[in-house]
Amino acid sequence: MGSVEYDGRQLIIHSHIITYGHAAAHEITRQMCDEIETMWNEPHGNIRMGDLVLKVVFKITGQVQAGILPEEIYQNLDPANNYFRIEEFAHGNISFVDGLGCNSGYFKLENLYKGSTTAAHEYGHTLGLDHPKYLDIRGKGVPGIMYPRGTLVDAQYQYDPSRPAGVTGGTMHPMYRKVKQQDIESLHLHRLTFKSNKAIIGDFTNRYHLDHGETPR
Repeated sequence: MGSVEYDGRQLIIHSHIITYGHAAAHEITRQMCDEIETMWNEPHGNIRMGDLVLKVVFKITGQVQAGILPEEIYQNLDPANNYFRIEEFAHGNISFVDGLGCNSGYFKLENLYKGSTTAAHEYGHTLGLDHPKYLDIRGKGVPGIMYPRGTLVDAQYQYDPSRPAGVTGGTMHPMYRKVKQQDIESLHLHRLTFKSNKAIIGDFTNRYHLDHGETPR
């Protein structure tokens, strides 16, 4: 989720990442923010609004609030705020957010290694993007950021380039995902409703997640 600002030349998407939980720390939070901002700005994306072609810029900030109270999240009214619990254990062994166009989720610490692209991928979901429908993109080059684990890709983008497609090691390694101009266009920013040059992308889920290590599935 984010707050969108139009300054006459470009659209700036502001998102503030707030992490909490036992594994939330300043270094991992900064790394998440850097990954999201770097990857989503990498294509130098633009969109057309009427007769104008506008540059799209992502500005991502963050902070740790390890002991945040549930009501602080439930009562949030700031569209820039995104709340993510970080723990060493997660049910299903995966990181996730609470739907398409949301502002909350749960991250497994192991998924957030440098270069994993997990934070940038999940951020795409918070802006409303789903996984692509067709997950066999062999012959189509670098996978886009929204392709999930298990996608069939050219051998050089697999976990193990020597393995046949589809077997263990023969699917996409997420570190090869990239944000592309197509992903920027898929946000449909031209459809947003602006008031005083500001708009909102995504929606308020404002969900507080319990520690999966302390709660049954």
